[in-house]
Amino acid sequence: MAQSKTKDTSDTAQDVTPDEMRLPLMKAALEHVAFDGWSKATMGRAAEDCGVSSGFAELAFPGGPEEMLALHLQMVDEVMMAELATLDLPSMKIRERITTAVRVRLQQNKDQREIVRRGMSYMLLPPHAGLGAKALWRTCDQMWRAAGDTATDYNWYTKRMMLAAVYMSTLQIWLDDSSDDLADTWEFLDRRIENVMQIEKAKFQFRKVKEKMPSLSRFLGRLRYPVK
Repeated sequence: MAQSKTKDTSDTAQDVTPDEMRLPLMKAALEHVAFDGWSKATMGRAAEDCGVSSGFAELAFPGGPEEMLALHLQMVDEVMMAELATLDLPSMKIRERITTAVRVRLQQNKDQREIVRRGMSYMLLPPHAGLGAKALWRTCDQMWRAAGDTATDYNWYTKRMMLAAVYMSTLQIWLDDSSDDLADTWEFLDRRIENVMQIEKAKFQFRKVKEKMPSLSRFLGRLRYPVK
């Protein structure tokens, strides 16, 4: 039996390229992440499940578990965007669009909370903090794009920074939420979105007031160069 298994593994490795096995290996790894985290051990078990050697898995993911996690996060974003594309977001108010985007993301992962927790723990480690920041920014950017955001000025950055804070704080509640139908999570999310909308409203009102205020630089200029 051992000889047959070795042959099958060799045959599989010859039939596909490392690139072709990236997605199957990553999906197989999800079965082990809850127990072993994003680790070399998880990669090895995923390789065994897929009938390839651990060395073959390392060829598919030369960056190790971090590269495998990055692929997983990219796939999750794509799945989220695919579902959001089926919804009538344009008919909603902007706050409803963003709330819907966050809810869709969390609902899609409702059966993978331990995987999400393990991923967050991994990305909180200093060597992997770059991946965490990049993945969070991409997710929030995708949410805003789905919501129809077309900002190109500094608002492009502030919107994503505020959504990142909302999403991460809501994620913390969601991870340990045992309420019926995640009621506590959705209530928390609604409150955070309301806070953001109040900030945006205040910023808008300040800009309107600022437009009506006399220019300080013009006033000082007149003091220095009075009209004759």
